Amino acid sequence: MTTIKGPGIFLAQFLGDEAPFNSLESICKWAKSLGYAGVQIPTWDPRCIDLQKAAESKTYADEIKGLVNECGLEITELSTHLQGQLVAVNPAYDLLFDGFAPASVHNNPKARTEWAVQQLKYGAMASKNMGLTAHATFSGSLLWHTWHPWPQRPEGLVDAGFKELAKRWLPILNHFDEHGVDVCYEIHPGEDLFDGITYEMFLEKVNNHPRACLLYDPSHFVLQCLDYVQYIDHYHDRIKAFHVKDAEFNSTGKQGTFGGYQSWANRAGRYRSPGDGQVDFKKIFSKLTQYDFKGWAVMEWECCIKHPEDGAREGAKFINDHIIRVTEKAFDDFAGRGSDDEFNRKILGI
Repeated sequence: MTTIKGPGIFLAQFLGDEAPFNSLESICKWAKSLGYAGVQIPTWDPRCIDLQKAAESKTYADEIKGLVNECGLEITELSTHLQGQLVAVNPAYDLLFDGFAPASVHNNPKARTEWAVQQLKYGAMASKNMGLTAHATFSGSLLWHTWHPWPQRPEGLVDAGFKELAKRWLPILNHFDEHGVDVCYEIHPGEDLFDGITYEMFLEKVNNHPRACLLYDPSHFVLQCLDYVQYIDHYHDRIKAFHVKDAEFNSTGKQGTFGGYQSWANRAGRYRSPGDGQVDFKKIFSKLTQYDFKGWAVMEWECCIKHPEDGAREGAKFINDHIIRVTEKAFDDFAGRGSDDEFNRKILGI
């Protein structure tokens, strides 16, 4: 077993135009002051990184890594969540998702997809240049608008959707494989990979690609009423990244899993800061440690109530308190005695 690394923090939700949130160096110093040991870097934000430059220049990648290290931190993973979303977009969402891409590809879905695929490939190259072995992203979605279908889905639609998703991702997965980096899909509502079954459907289409791995985030499973602890039993060998994000689900006589088109604060299911929701993180950290998870515990702040800076401050301690330092000996070693084959045969009476 391995002691989980941490605490880490995903920087995406904290970046802003004012210090200390407006540059990689200043936000890293802020994170270090709160007790964090690692940062997960969003690659779409130029305040943090120039992804193409990090992919094409080992010198620049080393500079970014060195800057983070000088602040007393490590880079846990790079993230291409927004770019990964754009690998597959149903036309119903074109206008909304154009905002994730540069203006040069707006109103041009084909060019936007090509840009996103290239971004993912840059992500593989940059990760390798920084000595990282896991990369966080989304799968994108062609089918999400049909998840609760009316009228009913035509025969073969789901299979066709996953074939196309796999067709788009296979070259990316192969590129990551060439660079020795795992693609960690965050299983998430709004993506075609939103639970265990959809992940398995995708795996089948990409021939169980060894790089098609998982970012485990239990908060998304609370909102689906999915057993997030048993999920680890099923997929622990594919879990290569971990977001510590809390959630709660409190249905009423007026709303349930669909949320009634309400704001996050007024939904039955909503995200919370670590420790404020219903996720049993003691069980999660125990399971992941038992299964020898070798990655980072990274706090992702998404709370509809608590201020982000308070969530960040509390999150570092929360993760530290849940990381289990693994034992190097059995608890009953003191009562043991040497053994050999002859001794064992005597015990068995043979």
